[in-house]
Amino acid sequence: MSAAASEFAIDVTGVTKRFGSKTVVNGIDLQVRRGEIYGFLGPNGSGKTTFIRMLCGLLTPDGGQGTCLGYNVRTQQAEIKRQVGYMTQRFSYYEDLSIRENLDFVARIYDVPDRAAAVDRSLERLGLQNRSTQLAGQLSGGWKQRLALAACLIHSPLLLLLDEPTAGVDPKARREFWEEIHQLSAEGLTVLITTHYMDEAERCHRLAYLAYGNLLARGTLDEVLHSVALTTWTVSGPNLRALADQLRGRDGIEQVVAFGNTLHVSGRDQARLEAAISAVKNPAHTWTRVRSGLEDVFISLMDQAKDNFA
Repeated sequence: MSAAASEFAIDVTGVTKRFGSKTVVNGIDLQVRRGEIYGFLGPNGSGKTTFIRMLCGLLTPDGGQGTCLGYNVRTQQAEIKRQVGYMTQRFSYYEDLSIRENLDFVARIYDVPDRAAAVDRSLERLGLQNRSTQLAGQLSGGWKQRLALAACLIHSPLLLLLDEPTAGVDPKARREFWEEIHQLSAEGLTVLITTHYMDEAERCHRLAYLAYGNLLARGTLDEVLHSVALTTWTVSGPNLRALADQLRGRDGIEQVVAFGNTLHVSGRDQARLEAAISAVKNPAHTWTRVRSGLEDVFISLMDQAKDNFA
């Protein structure tokens, strides 16, 4: 294995996928270091799931090249599948089987040595021992999530691909899930995760923002925030709804968004933004410049992206 292959779990360039006349993944370059938690952000329909399926060998790219876990993504898909755990958006296990039976079934598929012991270890790690005989169809969202993660890990993969794994899960279960992900990362497992939750994205080591098949930003949280160069002000005071109507559509203002008892007002051209704000300022309102958050940047990128299906 080359030095590059040993450093990167994922190392691809120009990855492209088309369905008919539509390009849904457009020439993406991505490098993910081993042991890293890499967050994938973007609106629905942006190509995130398609990209993940190409990485794990379920789809063949129409263009581009590279490796996943040192294996060629175009010609060694069977080898990749053996080393990857893939957690899909939808719960995809047998609801009329118990937790233990589902895990045993997955272990059979991967021909896991000493299968019974592997199932026991998986149950223990995810706190599922006391529910091992419960039917999967009777589980709440949080417990289904734990079962899905246990099934993804039972064959000891080197890469975990998680496609919106916490959708519909309560905050406590989400926090426990992320604690487990960080523990797995500390043990050397690489994780690529798609999410729409900004607090989850901020837990990742690095991020990439994909919109309608195009990679628009990537790097650490600070690097992504800096690359967009968005200026944001908050305003508080009376009649904010009327103020928001005054602000929207003015030259230099990209976003006017309610946040509790304040508005966030943002734009990429600082001078034009502040000129627009000055035109409506009055003593009744308090304006404060703040650091743009990931959600502000997410919306800005989304608003400027072109829908490839429009």
